[in-house]
Amino acid sequence: MYICLNDKIFRALSEVVTAEKVKAYVIGGWVRDCILKREHPGKDIDIVVLGSGIDIAKKAARKINPGNKVSVFKNFGTAMFRCDDYEIEFVGARKESYSRGSRKPVVENGTLQDDQERRDFTINAMAVSLNEESFGEFLDPFGGLDDLKNKIIRTPLDPDRTFSDDPLRMMRAIRFATQLNFIIEEKTFDSIKANAGRISIVSKERISTELNKIIMCQHPSSGFILLEKSGLLRLIFPELDNLKGVEKREGKAHKDNFHHSIKVLDNIAKHSDNIWLRWAALLHDIAKPATKKYTPDAGWSFHGHEFLGSKMIPDIFRKLRLPLNDRMKYVQKLVDLHLRPIVLSQEEVTDSAVRRLLFEAGDDVDDLMALCEADITSKNEEKKTRHLENFKYVRKKLREIEEKDAVRNFQPPVDGNEIIETFGINPGAEVGIIKKAIREAILDGIIPNEHEAARKLMLETGKALGLKPVRKASSK
Repeated sequence: MYICLNDKIFRALSEVVTAEKVKAYVIGGWVRDCILKREHPGKDIDIVVLGSGIDIAKKAARKINPGNKVSVFKNFGTAMFRCDDYEIEFVGARKESYSRGSRKPVVENGTLQDDQERRDFTINAMAVSLNEESFGEFLDPFGGLDDLKNKIIRTPLDPDRTFSDDPLRMMRAIRFATQLNFIIEEKTFDSIKANAGRISIVSKERISTELNKIIMCQHPSSGFILLEKSGLLRLIFPELDNLKGVEKREGKAHKDNFHHSIKVLDNIAKHSDNIWLRWAALLHDIAKPATKKYTPDAGWSFHGHEFLGSKMIPDIFRKLRLPLNDRMKYVQKLVDLHLRPIVLSQEEVTDSAVRRLLFEAGDDVDDLMALCEADITSKNEEKKTRHLENFKYVRKKLREIEEKDAVRNFQPPVDGNEIIETFGINPGAEVGIIKKAIREAILDGIIPNEHEAARKLMLETGKALGLKPVRKASSK
């Protein structure tokens, strides 16, 4: 069998390796995605060379473009350069052996077969020759092509050895199964369950990279179900694992909050590629186990789970090595506010309540509404339709109030400096009291969001505090 390598980049690489009289092969993800007719993310091309990958990388870079910069990683025996949209990485064929406590292998020069054996899955061990005399020849010693056709994730060698050597491969198995909508072969999945504890030697950063890739899949819930069934979830993400299960008392039960959360994630995934909105969907009910309460009259409740959940986000992000910046604060905000539009949709929507939601959500109000709509997972179609119709009304009110009062990114018409200059005071409690009085009056609709009205209230509030203007009141 031959695989067609149409792009001109492969002909250029072929000329180099043929002239240098070394064997070289395209291997891994590019071959897999080429067969699947799937665009390979990032256009990464992996080349394995029977010889020095670094040497061939330098020569190939010069051949294609003398100005190409080659990045060399001597510790790994690899080198790479970029060409147009491609990132081409070269490595010498090698075999690896691992010590029990490390993912870093002892590396020796090897044959193509050695290199294919060290690959994680059969579908990533397929190779295509680059040499002129065998250009496009397909080498598939472990039946990766059949596994692609049958949609199976399977290891080339004994899975216990594969996963014990490099436990991150367990996460990768689940990620590939989720991305490609494949199943993990039974023996391979049993091995993941048996070796789950080995994940402890993998860095949090590498785990989070795989989690992010799962979250960005078309149906991320399937990945989290596999993580849970394998036993990995409780080890890498215990807070999410704790959402599992249904408790029943006196005939009253609450929903399984784990399955609800990943369903909300799926719902968001249909409409948005914003990874942090997807994280907010996954974590919106994360504090329900800590706030769960049962009373005979009311049944199950989770009062304050939105507030406590937002407080849990920094610790979760820290443990998973996720960014502790505005992205984290964005997730916190959405978790904290995710019940507010629901309450608005179930009550008479007052202008004041809408103003406050716009004030607190700011530019993220549209994402918040998307999260709330995704949060409707009821199987009762009539109930679901009713909630969605209510949300349409809330959206309408949000637009109307924003057009009228401009409070989405509220900036007070009178700032602290003007208060200090007007009354000749130092920064302190009085400034905060006056600013709050103005803000609350605007949000409650008592005064318009305009400077003259705000300044008048500033003077009245200052007078009530015993303050007197030190200069004549003037408007900006």
